[in-house]
Amino acid sequence: MRPGVLDHGYGIGPKLLFRLIRLVSRHPVPDAAKVTFYRPDFYGNHAKKFTQAAMRGPSEWSVGDRELMAAYVSKVNDAPFCIAAHTATSSRAYEDEATVGAVLADLDSAPIGEALKATLRLLGKLTREGTVNADDVRAVLSAGVSRAQVEDALAVGFAFNTTDRLANAFAFEMLSQDGFEAGANYLLKRGYA
Repeated sequence: MRPGVLDHGYGIGPKLLFRLIRLVSRHPVPDAAKVTFYRPDFYGNHAKKFTQAAMRGPSEWSVGDRELMAAYVSKVNDAPFCIAAHTATSSRAYEDEATVGAVLADLDSAPIGEALKATLRLLGKLTREGTVNADDVRAVLSAGVSRAQVEDALAVGFAFNTTDRLANAFAFEMLSQDGFEAGANYLLKRGYA
């Protein structure tokens, strides 16, 4: 159920910002951004800071890898808005739409390295089942993933399991393909903060 607050629950500052963004970008402000402006002290400021660190902070994973993780977690969660947003962003980051599509269609046959596949499998299991065990982590480590990479991937998984659930619970509105591409450009240029 889409709460009215996503359309009307803001003070004058955010309302003016949303109008300016729409005027400049010629696209509506995505609900994922809007939700961070409602009660920013409770959720938005913390979510932006954590997501920025997970997605753009120092990591052995590339930005494209982390955006693909976000798209994959979103696919497992069946979160259409987030799938589209992060498919566009990872495709643009990698400059390879076909590989991103292949991962989301069938991870096992996708043309990516075993380290990233193992990590996506771990995130998929955690997303589906809500738990992983030591053997799951050992499998990822044995694929050549470092402990720091496991931690970074789990941070991406946490950020997008949270965002996906909000997107589905609040029925985030889908954007046009041009809107998702504009959002991808913004995320790659400016990040999440």
